[in-house]
Amino acid sequence: MMDTFLTLAKGLPLLALGVAAGATYPPIPVDLTTPVQHRIAINSPTSVRIAWNTYKQLSQPCVQYGTSQSSLSQQACSTSSITYPTSRTWANVVTISGLAPATTYYYKIVSTNSTLETFTSPRLPGDKTPFNISIVIDLGIYGKDGYTIEQDETKRDLIPTIDPSLNHTTIGRLRDNINKYDFIVHPGDIGYADDWILKAHNWFDGKDGYQAITETFFNQLAPISARKPYMTSPGNHEASCQEIPLTSALCPSGQKNFTDFINRFGRVLPTAFISTSPDDQAKINANKARLLANPPFWYSFEYGMAHIVMIDTETDFEDAPDQPGGSAGLNGGPFGSYLRQQLDFLEADLASVDRSVTPWVIVAGHRPWYTTGTSNCAPCKKAFEPLFYKYGVDLGVFGHVHNSQRFAPVVNGTADSNGMENPKAPMYIVAGGAGNVEGLSKVGKNVTTNRFAYDEAFSYATVNFLSEQRLQVDFIKSDTGEILDRSVLFKKHDQRFVVQ
Repeated sequence: MMDTFLTLAKGLPLLALGVAAGATYPPIPVDLTTPVQHRIAINSPTSVRIAWNTYKQLSQPCVQYGTSQSSLSQQACSTSSITYPTSRTWANVVTISGLAPATTYYYKIVSTNSTLETFTSPRLPGDKTPFNISIVIDLGIYGKDGYTIEQDETKRDLIPTIDPSLNHTTIGRLRDNINKYDFIVHPGDIGYADDWILKAHNWFDGKDGYQAITETFFNQLAPISARKPYMTSPGNHEASCQEIPLTSALCPSGQKNFTDFINRFGRVLPTAFISTSPDDQAKINANKARLLANPPFWYSFEYGMAHIVMIDTETDFEDAPDQPGGSAGLNGGPFGSYLRQQLDFLEADLASVDRSVTPWVIVAGHRPWYTTGTSNCAPCKKAFEPLFYKYGVDLGVFGHVHNSQRFAPVVNGTADSNGMENPKAPMYIVAGGAGNVEGLSKVGKNVTTNRFAYDEAFSYATVNFLSEQRLQVDFIKSDTGEILDRSVLFKKHDQRFVVQ
């Protein structure tokens, strides 16, 4: 959050913005084709994208894969290997298509120094098998260049390559429970590289703190994101090399206007799925949404009984906080070809959802408009809430505020009289307590529609799709795995296409 940053940064010399902080670079491997910073994403009902970085450009990134560890009989390649000024690495991506649904695959990135990894292919839209996802927002690096956590050498390490300092952290908890969720949703504030200034000890040591933190974070995440789809959208900490308002012009080329986020995820994330509904209008709306989608900023995907939409609360709507003239002063975007492109995408996408195929509709973004504190995004509420209510969104997932919160189903500040039993209004959660260098935020006093709030330790959320009519949300304490709060939402989903 910006208030925390400004308090900590007060008194620092302006010159510091143009020089580097004392962060530690990960070592460059001898083999420059060694894959690092792995991440995968759902691309379609029958395909995934495998992405990774290397310390040299690849003329033809390739992945070998198959359903047997001992026989990687298929290979997919691309020519996508891109970088940007100040980055030490190139981002590579390959699409693996024609996958059997809900099947374990093994893969190996083609390099003289790569390891065998595994993933499970997506469930087809309409598959009503229960599944669980993890919600992780506002997550930064751990260790001496981030938020240091005491190590516990006795803790069982289920993925041997992960740094033991990540025990007792959200990343550690995701690692230890990697077989209990199908994918991760992370809408914004990814790594906190722009907070390098808060960890600076020597302004003139010649290192690029932003890049060092970026590389470290994605290396820490890689043992998880190489195996579980990692679905992201932007937050304010992706906008620029630092978060002090109206200073983005001081950032070096490549470290402004969401450049790393675009480079890392723009060719990895999907647009919108082709409708599997037999309804012709649903197909038309889904095709319109595909044309208006703009990954990595706004897009949607389907998985089993869920339709999930990722939105951009930072830019591309009226008075958006991060765009030029916005309240955050970060001078980012716009990224659409016209101001309402994102909102037109959202409306077309929500109008395409056939509840007989994917009964649950989840929308995830960064800035909340319901929170116990003062960081509610009024322009976001004005832009998005009417569409959420009109099309019957079941759950809104947000972060930005560094704690955990759950709200009753609510619209226009008024709790739905049905509560958790078939409400018309969406339920909202804030899952911003995963942990980062800025620390946790105190729970505020705006508790009118709030039903749970927690600010004592790092935590994250899971969403368990129990059936077509029951959805369970848990908040989990990162260091112990304790369930802090559990709620179950019941929805009849008796309208195929919802318009209030």
